[in-house]
Amino acid sequence: MAARALPPLRQELTLHAGPDLADGSPSWMLHDPAANRYYQLGWASFEMLSRWPLGGGAAVLEAVNAETTLRLGEDDLAELLRFLLHHQLLQAADSDWLWRVHQAGRPGHAMWLLKNYLFFRIPLVRPEAWLNRLLPWCGWLFRPAFWWAMAGVALLGLALASRRWDEFTHTFAGYGGWTAALGIAASLSLAKMSHELGHALTARHFGCRVPAMGVAFLVMVPVLYTDTNDAWKLPSRRQRLLIGAAGMLTELTLAAWATLAWCALPEGPLRAGVFLLATTTWLATLAINSSPFMRFDGYFLLSDWLGVPNLHARSFALARWQLRRWLLGLDDPVPERFPPARHRGLILFAWATWLYRLVLFTSIALLVYHMFFKTLGLLLLFVELGWFIARPIVGEVSAWWRRRADLRWRMETRRSAALLALLLLFLILPWQNELSSPAVMGAAQSQGLYAAEAGVVAGVSAREGQRVRAGQVLAQLASPQLDQRLALARVVEADLAWQVAQQSFNSELQSKGTALQQQWQAARQQVAGLKSQRDRLALTAPFAGRVADVSEALRRGTVVAQGERLLQVVGADGVRGEAYVDEDGLAGLRRGDAARFVPDSGETWAIACRLGPIDRLNQAALEQPLLASVYGGPIPVELRDHDLVPLRAIFRVRLEDCDRRAPPLREMPGWARLRGERYSLLLLGWRRLAAVLEREAGL
Repeated sequence: MAARALPPLRQELTLHAGPDLADGSPSWMLHDPAANRYYQLGWASFEMLSRWPLGGGAAVLEAVNAETTLRLGEDDLAELLRFLLHHQLLQAADSDWLWRVHQAGRPGHAMWLLKNYLFFRIPLVRPEAWLNRLLPWCGWLFRPAFWWAMAGVALLGLALASRRWDEFTHTFAGYGGWTAALGIAASLSLAKMSHELGHALTARHFGCRVPAMGVAFLVMVPVLYTDTNDAWKLPSRRQRLLIGAAGMLTELTLAAWATLAWCALPEGPLRAGVFLLATTTWLATLAINSSPFMRFDGYFLLSDWLGVPNLHARSFALARWQLRRWLLGLDDPVPERFPPARHRGLILFAWATWLYRLVLFTSIALLVYHMFFKTLGLLLLFVELGWFIARPIVGEVSAWWRRRADLRWRMETRRSAALLALLLLFLILPWQNELSSPAVMGAAQSQGLYAAEAGVVAGVSAREGQRVRAGQVLAQLASPQLDQRLALARVVEADLAWQVAQQSFNSELQSKGTALQQQWQAARQQVAGLKSQRDRLALTAPFAGRVADVSEALRRGTVVAQGERLLQVVGADGVRGEAYVDEDGLAGLRRGDAARFVPDSGETWAIACRLGPIDRLNQAALEQPLLASVYGGPIPVELRDHDLVPLRAIFRVRLEDCDRRAPPLREMPGWARLRGERYSLLLLGWRRLAAVLEREAGL
């Protein structure tokens, strides 16, 4: 290597002073203007490149070793040459070689389609000219006095809004339809354009080029972007941090002014729009852009603050190295050496990023699935999960397999093999026989009392939790309309009774014959029916027990509607429950088996019961609203003609002979622990996955 002539560098490459590295050594930034990329060089690489015109490898190494305190060898020169060749930073004498490199880098049609579906950019404007014209008018934006003033605006806006806090928090609830859409569209557009303009103006203020601004598509979701790669040539870390934070600072400034504007604007779409700017828009933007787990503003800020460019790649390399040491016992050299605290922090950061991306990419995959019709949505779901989640895992496992010859039986490999065996046994063996099912527990006797007729509450003698005896009057309703109808019916009945009594003495009445007798009987029945209705206005306890769920309407003088529920009477002794299991859980359940009910509220310990009757026909409609998903319950249902229709087959299982005797005042939702036939977790998961795929694919 030392005896060979060095290939010439490309002439358009430029070097810029960079920040000091973590060990205190200087760095330089090598700029490739053709690709608009920056490469950070250490001290040794800079010294060799600065003597590259000497022409030979031996001459370069000899000059570096003689003129500096460095001691470099052929391996250092070879590593630098590989770097230059890989990134095509050398002059190419062979155009055929360049063409082969270009062709090798071109993806196939399927891969091109996949990558462009996941991410692509469309430059829209070249902002250099108008940024240069705009910058002299915006110099005040970069003065400390301006930001102190913005802090004052934010505090003033928050102080004024806090005095009308309830009105502030309910601003957007009053808007719907096109007014809400108009406010959301305007506020989002203003926030995102201001965000990118903040990056561009700050970069230009510090002398950086901004070659393009445009829109990027992340999984077909449009996101504005600004090319500020030129910031890497700035030696000042503070300036680079300001460029990275400028977008979020701009949105915070908008939020401060929007909060103040909300206090002065009248009701309308404009006020709803500034409310969004003052709250949800910038909060959502900060939640996304400030996250260091994706390559957004927060990532570059953290990377620059730590002085670790390519933070993700370097922390991932450390985490993979540590994982291979723990699991396989591979004694590879550490990819990079950092101080112990930084080393541990980077590994923890890599694990946090992997977990964050697992949740995020799974959520994106489900969102994409629901955006399209089922067949295409299912395909895109697997594409997302395969590319972002399965591909990195398969790649790492493949790397382990390629290095299987390096593996030896030692403590780490024995421990990993034992853990893997235990995991497989845990998943494969049918050791699990307990299943959890949504359930409701209530009193064995329970009866709701309703208003038989529309009327007025005339008296109330019951209160919440009061013990009552069977037949005890709990409340009395009065219905003036019913009293009038009863009085009129009694007059009619008395008149007909007199006519029947006088019929044998009156020829005119005799002409009506038996019809008069029938009319009298009908009038008597009507009186009896109205009296029965009036008697039902007295709410009586159907059995001995306690009063529960007393309605707010059950107060003297309150008007109640017919059929309105007024109170509940629960029995004095005994409880019963109902659990709902799916088709897999139904197998192996037998009447009389033990079961436990665990309430969600935690207001009591688990209740031991026995299985009662088990329905073998699935429920067409769920009879327990407490368990319905539309009311926050665990069973997915949809409303159809006021019925709660389950989205999957469920079967009702009754819980009887419970060890708790004192009934609850109201029904308790919870979970029933049932014992069925033993099953394998892996087989159960496969069945559920197959059922989901079959249902969602419409097979």
